[in-house]
Amino acid sequence: MGAIKVHEFIALDGVFEDPSWTFEFGFDPKMGEAIGAVTATCQAILLGRRTFEMFAPAWSTRTAEQDPGAPFFNETPKYVVSGSLKTADWNNSTIIGPYNADTIRDLKDKVDGDIYVSGSGTLVRAMLADGLVDELHLFVYPVARGAGQRLFAGSGPATKFSLGGSEIYSNGVVHLSYGPAAPDAA
Repeated sequence: MGAIKVHEFIALDGVFEDPSWTFEFGFDPKMGEAIGAVTATCQAILLGRRTFEMFAPAWSTRTAEQDPGAPFFNETPKYVVSGSLKTADWNNSTIIGPYNADTIRDLKDKVDGDIYVSGSGTLVRAMLADGLVDELHLFVYPVARGAGQRLFAGSGPATKFSLGGSEIYSNGVVHLSYGPAAPDAA
């Protein structure tokens, strides 16, 4: 059974919605290396419907020459959590239905390797509440957005994490890697 590894671009105040606001900070190549390290062991991608609908047109036409991440996104099997999506035409995409923790657990058992999740806030919040996230990689940008959807909405259960690592980039972004807190810390 593999791990579920979540990657999010997030503001200091928790906003992660529409990460186009991150563009003004540029993309430090070391951030790409860190994301590449997260995806290196992943044999599947798990996405919520909205993220899938944004990623499919953005990634499906990219080549490795344009972006070294393109082969991973285009060739890796993708599983989409959605109760409304009828088709998923992006290469190697499968709709697994509405969110169900048991379905995600079965997927973890089925995939021979880790599973990568990017964005997909509604899905990630549900998986955090159900204890399904094994690694949480937050790329925290030095800005408070003030308004927008937050990764940790005010309705989830209290959850403790254990810091696995941190890295600071030249553009002011900090990568914080977390795992579930040890049982005695909960």
